[in-house]
Amino acid sequence: MDEEMGWLSLDDAFTFTCSRQLSCFNACCRDLNQFLTPYDIIRLKKNLRLTSADFLKRYTQVHEGPQTGLPVVSLRPDYTSGLTCPFLYSDGCGVYEDRPSSCRMYPLARMASRSRETGQITERYVMLKEAHCLGHQEGKSRTIREWIADQGIAGYNRMNDLFMELISLKNRLIPGPLDLKSGYLFCLVCYDLDTFRHTVFDKAPGKECPDREAHDRNTADDESLLLFGMNWLKKTIFREGEDAA
Repeated sequence: MDEEMGWLSLDDAFTFTCSRQLSCFNACCRDLNQFLTPYDIIRLKKNLRLTSADFLKRYTQVHEGPQTGLPVVSLRPDYTSGLTCPFLYSDGCGVYEDRPSSCRMYPLARMASRSRETGQITERYVMLKEAHCLGHQEGKSRTIREWIADQGIAGYNRMNDLFMELISLKNRLIPGPLDLKSGYLFCLVCYDLDTFRHTVFDKAPGKECPDREAHDRNTADDESLLLFGMNWLKKTIFREGEDAA
């Protein structure tokens, strides 16, 4: 543990539990400001049996990130009941098996950085202790590594790290907002994957449309298509591999 900064490593241990027996149960699902990653959206829209376009329309709001200039998607809270999560019900989370990565990680927050030279990812964690949460007084001790396994976070982290790599590339090569076309393509690939599959990927003519062989190889499932799409954005928008000068 980095005592000065309060950072935790994978093998640091902590005590925490969350259960309906605690008086604070579901308190963290209120006063919501919940950002969603592309993989969060894939999991949630599948859980709800919606297309990505329908999910975005019903449950989210979009704004431009002040630091990245990229479109950011967040859950639209219920403004009539204390900004609660739209998936919060009287008996708890209605999408628990496919809840977003930040919900899974709680009460931890993960910070990751990637070396440009080696591509190696360095992880650090910090404990979030909110005044309302009583979970820190309960439960067994376990390491962060064990918590990640218990909560099914590893797959989320892998996909989210690739998304962060895309954002880092954009910030390095294209300061400020994207142009209209690039912003539209970024939203399709990262957030509205079904529309990307059925319009840009399948039907759109021109050099920006992936070829048929790539289509057959990469559209079988959403995860494969998202991975393909993010790599495609690197080449078509951010010109990765070209001389940036």
